[in-house]
Amino acid sequence: MIEVNNLTNEKLIEIEELDDYGKYLLDYMKINASFSVIIVDNKEIHKINKEYRGIDRPTDVISFALEEDENYEIKERLLGDIYISIDKVYEQAKEYNHSVKRELFFLVTHGFLHLLGYDHMKKEDEEIMFPLQEKILDKYGVKRG
Repeated sequence: MIEVNNLTNEKLIEIEELDDYGKYLLDYMKINASFSVIIVDNKEIHKINKEYRGIDRPTDVISFALEEDENYEIKERLLGDIYISIDKVYEQAKEYNHSVKRELFFLVTHGFLHLLGYDHMKKEDEEIMFPLQEKILDKYGVKRG
């Protein structure tokens, strides 16, 4: 299950479309879980980034995983929250010359993989996470450009 909260006045896409994409992500990774996507502005994500990461600037996406250990049995996993800056979605869609929808879905995918424990701090981790992001997006039909 996915819960989408748009805390801005911007209407990116229909919430149902983002909800469908979240369900696709869960199906793709073959997990029974729930997570939240929270759309905020640069001011809010800047505040979160500074408070939780000690970085004094806005960012595009921040994930807060609720699970640290998968060695327990539950019927549905609670993965955590993904905060996405609407301002960065627009800025990066223009910068990378692709649609706002593609950028939003990319950031949701990126944050989702972080919730599952994927990372890109080391080159070998990046070589796993980044191709997986593209494969997930391509299979859903949300391609670059």
